[in-house]
Amino acid sequence: PPSAELVAGAHVDAGRYDEMYAQSVNDPEGFWGAQAERLDWIKKPTQVKNTNYNFGDVNIEWFADGTLNVAANCIDRHLEKRGDQTAIIFEADDPNEPAQNITYKELHRNVCRTANVLEQLGVRKGDRVVIYLPMIPEAAYAMLACARIGAIHSIVFAG
Repeated sequence: PPSAELVAGAHVDAGRYDEMYAQSVNDPEGFWGAQAERLDWIKKPTQVKNTNYNFGDVNIEWFADGTLNVAANCIDRHLEKRGDQTAIIFEADDPNEPAQNITYKELHRNVCRTANVLEQLGVRKGDRVVIYLPMIPEAAYAMLACARIGAIHSIVFAG
Protein backbone atom coordinates (compact mmCIF):
# COMPACT_ATOMS: atom_id res chain seq x y z
CA PRO A 1 0.00 0.00 0.00
CA PRO A 2 1.09 3.59 -0.57
CA SER A 3 2.54 5.51 2.36
CA ALA A 4 0.37 7.96 4.31
CA GLU A 5 2.56 10.79 3.00
CA LEU A 6 1.98 9.74 -0.62
CA VAL A 7 -1.77 9.40 -0.06
CA ALA A 8 -1.92 12.82 1.61
CA GLY A 9 -0.22 14.45 -1.39
CA ALA A 10 -2.25 12.65 -4.06
CA HIS A 11 -4.53 14.63 -6.36
CA VAL A 12 -7.11 11.82 -6.32
CA ASP A 13 -7.81 9.47 -3.45
CA ALA A 14 -9.54 6.08 -3.70
CA GLY A 15 -12.99 7.53 -2.96
CA ARG A 16 -12.61 10.28 -5.57
CA TYR A 17 -11.32 7.75 -8.10
CA ASP A 18 -14.41 5.56 -7.60
CA GLU A 19 -16.63 8.64 -7.98
CA MET A 20 -14.85 9.73 -11.16
CA TYR A 21 -14.96 6.22 -12.62
CA ALA A 22 -18.71 5.94 -11.97
CA GLN A 23 -19.29 9.30 -13.65
CA SER A 24 -17.18 8.25 -16.67
CA VAL A 25 -19.37 5.16 -17.09
CA ASN A 26 -22.74 6.74 -16.31
CA ASP A 27 -22.21 10.09 -18.07
CA PRO A 28 -19.24 9.78 -20.43
CA GLU A 29 -20.05 12.99 -22.31
CA GLY A 30 -20.29 15.02 -19.11
CA PHE A 31 -17.21 13.45 -17.59
CA TRP A 32 -14.94 13.73 -20.64
CA GLY A 33 -16.30 17.18 -21.47
CA ALA A 34 -15.19 18.33 -18.02
CA GLN A 35 -11.80 16.65 -18.44
CA ALA A 36 -11.35 18.38 -21.81
CA GLU A 37 -11.60 21.75 -20.04
CA ARG A 38 -8.19 21.00 -18.51
CA LEU A 39 -6.56 21.17 -21.96
CA ASP A 40 -5.51 24.17 -24.03
CA TRP A 41 -7.51 23.94 -27.26
CA ILE A 42 -6.70 25.76 -30.47
CA LYS A 43 -10.39 25.27 -31.35
CA LYS A 44 -12.66 23.97 -28.58
CA PRO A 45 -14.85 21.05 -29.60
CA THR A 46 -18.61 21.51 -29.71
CA GLN A 47 -19.30 17.78 -29.41
CA VAL A 48 -17.64 15.38 -26.96
CA LYS A 49 -18.38 12.10 -28.67
CA ASN A 50 -20.09 10.61 -31.68
CA THR A 51 -20.22 6.85 -31.47
CA ASN A 52 -22.01 4.09 -33.31
CA TYR A 53 -21.44 0.45 -32.36
CA ASN A 54 -23.78 -1.13 -34.93
CA PHE A 55 -22.32 -4.22 -36.58
CA GLY A 56 -20.76 -3.27 -39.91
CA ASP A 57 -21.08 0.45 -39.18
CA VAL A 58 -18.80 1.04 -36.19
CA ASN A 59 -17.73 4.66 -35.84
CA ILE A 60 -16.05 6.20 -32.79
CA GLU A 61 -15.14 9.89 -32.68
CA TRP A 62 -14.12 11.95 -29.65
CA PHE A 63 -13.83 15.75 -29.82
CA ALA A 64 -13.94 15.43 -33.63
CA ASP A 65 -14.38 19.14 -34.38
CA GLY A 66 -11.82 20.28 -31.82
CA THR A 67 -8.21 21.10 -32.55
CA LEU A 68 -5.31 20.94 -30.14
CA ASN A 69 -1.58 20.40 -30.17
CA VAL A 70 -0.47 17.65 -27.81
CA ALA A 71 3.10 18.97 -27.60
CA ALA A 72 1.81 22.40 -26.55
CA ASN A 73 -0.32 20.77 -23.85
CA CYS A 74 2.57 18.60 -22.64
CA ILE A 75 5.21 21.32 -22.66
CA ASP A 76 4.38 24.89 -23.67
CA ARG A 77 1.61 25.59 -21.20
CA HIS A 78 3.95 24.70 -18.33
CA LEU A 79 6.86 26.94 -19.36
CA GLU A 80 5.81 30.12 -17.59
CA LYS A 81 5.17 28.67 -14.13
CA ARG A 82 7.11 25.40 -14.21
CA GLY A 83 9.89 26.05 -16.73
CA ASP A 84 12.66 25.19 -14.29
CA GLN A 85 10.86 22.18 -12.78
CA THR A 86 11.61 18.63 -13.84
CA ALA A 87 9.43 17.38 -16.68
CA ILE A 88 11.21 14.05 -17.29
CA ILE A 89 13.41 11.95 -15.03
CA PHE A 90 15.52 9.60 -17.12
CA GLU A 91 17.15 6.62 -15.42
CA ALA A 92 19.74 4.95 -17.64
CA ASP A 93 20.18 1.18 -17.77
CA ASP A 94 23.67 1.56 -16.33
CA PRO A 95 23.30 2.02 -12.54
CA ASN A 96 26.59 3.95 -12.50
CA GLU A 97 25.20 6.59 -14.83
CA PRO A 98 23.46 9.43 -12.96
CA ALA A 99 19.80 10.18 -13.57
CA GLN A 100 18.93 13.07 -15.88
CA ASN A 101 16.38 15.59 -14.65
CA ILE A 102 15.12 17.34 -17.77
CA THR A 103 13.27 20.60 -17.08
CA TYR A 104 10.31 21.86 -19.09
CA LYS A 105 12.59 24.53 -20.61
CA GLU A 106 15.17 21.92 -21.66
CA LEU A 107 12.43 19.65 -22.97
CA HIS A 108 10.94 22.52 -24.96
CA ARG A 109 14.32 23.48 -26.45
CA ASN A 110 15.12 19.88 -27.46
CA VAL A 111 11.67 19.18 -28.88
CA CYS A 112 11.75 22.40 -30.94
CA ARG A 113 15.25 21.59 -32.21
CA THR A 114 14.12 18.09 -33.20
CA ALA A 115 11.00 19.48 -34.89
CA ASN A 116 13.18 21.91 -36.86
CA VAL A 117 15.43 19.06 -38.00
CA LEU A 118 12.41 17.03 -39.11
CA GLU A 119 11.00 20.01 -41.00
CA GLN A 120 14.38 20.62 -42.67
CA LEU A 121 14.22 16.98 -43.80
CA GLY A 122 10.84 17.71 -45.40
CA VAL A 123 8.52 16.25 -42.74
CA ARG A 124 5.18 18.09 -42.73
CA LYS A 125 1.76 17.84 -41.09
CA GLY A 126 0.13 14.53 -42.03
CA ASP A 127 3.38 12.82 -42.98
CA ARG A 128 4.17 9.47 -41.41
CA VAL A 129 7.29 8.98 -39.30
CA VAL A 130 8.57 5.81 -37.64
CA ILE A 131 10.82 6.43 -34.65
CA TYR A 132 13.26 3.60 -34.00
CA LEU A 133 15.05 4.37 -30.73
CA PRO A 134 15.62 2.83 -27.32
CA MET A 135 13.99 4.31 -24.22
CA ILE A 136 16.15 7.44 -24.08
CA PRO A 137 15.21 11.14 -23.79
CA GLU A 138 15.71 11.58 -27.53
CA ALA A 139 12.79 9.21 -28.15
CA ALA A 140 10.51 11.54 -26.16
CA TYR A 141 11.93 14.55 -28.04
CA ALA A 142 11.21 12.86 -31.38
CA MET A 143 7.64 11.85 -30.41
CA LEU A 144 6.79 15.31 -29.14
CA ALA A 145 8.46 16.93 -32.18
CA CYS A 146 6.25 14.86 -34.48
CA ALA A 147 3.19 15.86 -32.45
CA ARG A 148 4.28 19.53 -32.57
CA ILE A 149 4.39 19.57 -36.39
CA GLY A 150 1.39 17.27 -36.85
CA ALA A 151 3.24 14.27 -38.23
CA ILE A 152 1.68 10.87 -37.60
CA HIS A 153 4.22 8.77 -35.75
CA SER A 154 4.78 5.21 -34.68
CA ILE A 155 7.36 4.22 -32.11
CA VAL A 156 9.55 1.11 -32.15
CA PHE A 157 11.43 0.89 -28.86
CA ALA A 158 14.62 -0.77 -29.96
CA GLY A 159 18.05 0.14 -31.18
